[in-house]
Amino acid sequence: MTTSIAANIAVIRERIARAAGRAGRDPESIRLMAVCKTVGPERIREALDAGITLFGENYVQEAREKIPSVGGAAQWHMIGHLQTNKAKYVINLFDWVHSVDRPELAQELDKRAARSGRRLNVLMEVNVSGEASKNGVAPQQALELARQISVLPALELRGLMTMPPYSDNPEDSRPYFVSLRNLRDKIALAAIPGISMDELSMGMTDDFEVAIEEGATIVRVGRAIFGERMKKA
Repeated sequence: MTTSIAANIAVIRERIARAAGRAGRDPESIRLMAVCKTVGPERIREALDAGITLFGENYVQEAREKIPSVGGAAQWHMIGHLQTNKAKYVINLFDWVHSVDRPELAQELDKRAARSGRRLNVLMEVNVSGEASKNGVAPQQALELARQISVLPALELRGLMTMPPYSDNPEDSRPYFVSLRNLRDKIALAAIPGISMDELSMGMTDDFEVAIEEGATIVRVGRAIFGERMKKA
């Protein structure tokens, strides 16, 4: 018998509360995002009914097919790598974009958001591990990118996002989470007008508790909510 999505969410919320307690943090300061890559609208609605309001999608095309059919008070976050030519679709689908990692993408999002008369929340994706296979701006270039985003009137830079290298041991992710938090603090100290550094989007199914201990404000959980991911045909 499979465990229900609602039961999975209840377990995760309890784990979030315990991790927050270890770090001396208020559990309410941490938001749980359900990552729904390959997950159908019916199961997303189950998560919505269980109290999840943040949903993360990796692919624009999949989001275009699903988001209109879900309904409800969902807030949608684009968390996957984003090609500049897909920005025109993102503006009408997503409330946040976590994967801004280059000036060209920021400028295109700003242009599209301005045309739609809206202000878009964004996070800067940082490749703290330096892996060639990972997207994200290099840490040493992040401050300059923050300055470039700060002058774009339709974007609101809210913080940073990262993905550490995969490991079976959650503790292996800790140094990368510490690095992101330290980088966030460095950018915040620069006091760049027009941006804030309130959000750290880091931690997934296998390491979100460690991420919370190191300051995550948004944890991105998919498999622990919805089960093993369905393969695309």
